[in-house]
Amino acid sequence: MVKIFFARERRINFWLIVLLCVTALNPFVTTPLRAGTPDQKLTLQDIFASNKFRGKSLGEIHWMNDGRRFSYLDFDTVSKSRSIWMYSVKTKSRSLFINGSELREETSDSGFSISNYIWSPNEDKILFTGIVPARTLESGGNFYLYDLATKKFSQITNSKEEQRNVAFSPDGKMIGFVRANNLFVMDLATKKETQLTFDGAEHIINGQFDWVYQEEFAIIRGWHWSPDSKRIAFWHLDENRVPEYTITEWDSLHLKLIHQRYPKAGDPNSIVKIGIVDIATGNTAWADMEHGAKGGIGSNDDIYIPRIEWTKDNNTLAIEKLNRAQNELELLFADASTGSTKLILTEKAEKSQSSTLSGGWIDIRDDLTFLKNNQFIWSSERDGYLHFYLYDKNGKLVNQITKGQWQIDGYYGVDEHAKMLYYSSTETSPLQRQIFRIRLDGTKKEQLTHIDGVHTATFSADHKFFLDHYSNLTTPPRIELRNDDGKEIDEVVSGEIPALKEYALPKTRLISFMTSDGVSLNASITTPADFDSTQPQAGKKYPVLFYVYGGPGSQLVTDSWNRDMMWNTYLTQHGYILFTVDNRGTGARGRDFEQIVFHHLGKWEVHDQIEGAKYLATLPYVDKDRIGIWGWSYGGYMASMVILHGADYFKTAVAVAPVTHWKFYDTIYTERYMGTPEENPEGYEESAPLNDAAELKGNFLLIHGTSDDNVHFQNSADFVTALHNANKQFSFMIYPDKNHSIYGGNTRWNLFTLITDFILEKL
Repeated sequence: MVKIFFARERRINFWLIVLLCVTALNPFVTTPLRAGTPDQKLTLQDIFASNKFRGKSLGEIHWMNDGRRFSYLDFDTVSKSRSIWMYSVKTKSRSLFINGSELREETSDSGFSISNYIWSPNEDKILFTGIVPARTLESGGNFYLYDLATKKFSQITNSKEEQRNVAFSPDGKMIGFVRANNLFVMDLATKKETQLTFDGAEHIINGQFDWVYQEEFAIIRGWHWSPDSKRIAFWHLDENRVPEYTITEWDSLHLKLIHQRYPKAGDPNSIVKIGIVDIATGNTAWADMEHGAKGGIGSNDDIYIPRIEWTKDNNTLAIEKLNRAQNELELLFADASTGSTKLILTEKAEKSQSSTLSGGWIDIRDDLTFLKNNQFIWSSERDGYLHFYLYDKNGKLVNQITKGQWQIDGYYGVDEHAKMLYYSSTETSPLQRQIFRIRLDGTKKEQLTHIDGVHTATFSADHKFFLDHYSNLTTPPRIELRNDDGKEIDEVVSGEIPALKEYALPKTRLISFMTSDGVSLNASITTPADFDSTQPQAGKKYPVLFYVYGGPGSQLVTDSWNRDMMWNTYLTQHGYILFTVDNRGTGARGRDFEQIVFHHLGKWEVHDQIEGAKYLATLPYVDKDRIGIWGWSYGGYMASMVILHGADYFKTAVAVAPVTHWKFYDTIYTERYMGTPEENPEGYEESAPLNDAAELKGNFLLIHGTSDDNVHFQNSADFVTALHNANKQFSFMIYPDKNHSIYGGNTRWNLFTLITDFILEKL
């Protein structure tokens, strides 16, 4: 249930897999849309068991050093292989750069399948790797090197032990990687390997992370080269004290037990240290986390180190140190030779003005940037909204860069020559994201994108060009090439999905309504294609299905293409309206709106979902007796809470992989918002669907995968027991050996057939 701002590395889920596994449509051809046919009916097989609604995208985009070309992965229809393509800004054209089918070792006749590629810093070599299981895409397997000068392709490692997290050194002469929980480097000229750590074991981890760090801090590669390629800074985690959770796999005669180190709320976490190893000598200096804070967070080992970053000084490593309560963050500078540390600044969570509770939490972000003049960029919510700040090397504030009752959202780097910072924000509307630039002194702010919708960007290294990735309610995801003034140069991916032209799509409107206690909430309402809200059919009333997530910092209501568009279309064809409301606790509206949920997850979120049902009941075309809700993960938790506490307003609920008691969920996520069970026992008990099973009145479908390593199956198993004990009737479906995403083979088709049939019958 991670929420991280500006994440460089993100988890992969089913929908991202769909996006990456694209069809071979030509991205440079636009076919005009024609009107859909109202009587053309969708099937669930069309939606979940075919590729007809998959849009086009570009995989693994990499801007070249010249800033005038970028490479990407795409499918070559001629050779039927995944290949590297090159796009030229000058000619506005693409060309096949490396054909995957032609990558062959000298001793092999078979082609190589490209999964992941990494350019060397001077772009004379390409490293090819596999992808290994993690909370996001992660390089792994054996490594292959392609030399562009000699056209030689060769396998450079041949290990039976697990390898991952590979990266070139800044000078391009070496690669570093993790093998069997130890750090290694390889000299690319001689292919000589050097082992740098030696204590790696099953539960002693060097250079990578345990489950909870990956999931909740959204980090994968646990080591970083120094700028001069002479040292590596790395995380060292000892997870021996972390309790085990056992997952049963059912696909063998005598079953298979998977033992996972998983710290539930209140449990001990891994003990974490930061080492800085000298490549030449093999000596490791350990960062002094005990005395560096000088009376700040403390000297105990019950802390988090969510980020490290080399400064422009080859001998100085920046370390972010977070207390367990996650309400105080320190930035330390460590001497790479000795490990001694100095406190540079401290960030503390401020009391939320919209809550009677003192305190809140600090979110971890990826925008810490060191400039050549030794100043650095930092972000903070100290004025109630997330903004950028500029500091000198001693931690003295130079100036606030952005300000206003809106917040930054994406960070796209700094053009130091022009002293310009590039970012996206909610300034135009919390429902949109537009790209901006601003001088580091806070002047000359310019908006670079203007089309309504949600924009993200991929900038060239010199920030002279960027790829504008955007969508809105009526435009599927597309990519346009723009210059640094925001002027469109070329349409790179049209976003066209030809199959959409076969159907009359529903209409989605973004609205807001006022709650009974005077808070304005944003919502979206999706109605059938032939629906006219100004002149609804006389006497006709529609059932409504809510889709909910609702977790802290999340946001569903935006002016962006809905990834569930086709399933929503199916439901509207069967006479349903779809509704989503972003309750208090969600993001994009400032610290106070979000942190009101502190220590009381479920309280305000459920209140606001019920307020949404009350609002709908005032609309003449809504059947107030046929309102349902469904959600997944935190949304499954919300759907469970709503049917238990809002049965007077909701008839039906579907909960997929829900948390049913926060004592079952992990330390980092849960304690960020709830504290520990010992600190906040009342909050834990009040927020648990497990404790309120006797309140169930409506129709309820509970779904969970037995191999869910995120929200454990234990949540639903214990909830089922509580419902049985309360003599409540409900429906329950398990998916053996499926994880939190519940996909693979025909699983998604089966899952959504189940959910759809339940809704059509019970709502």
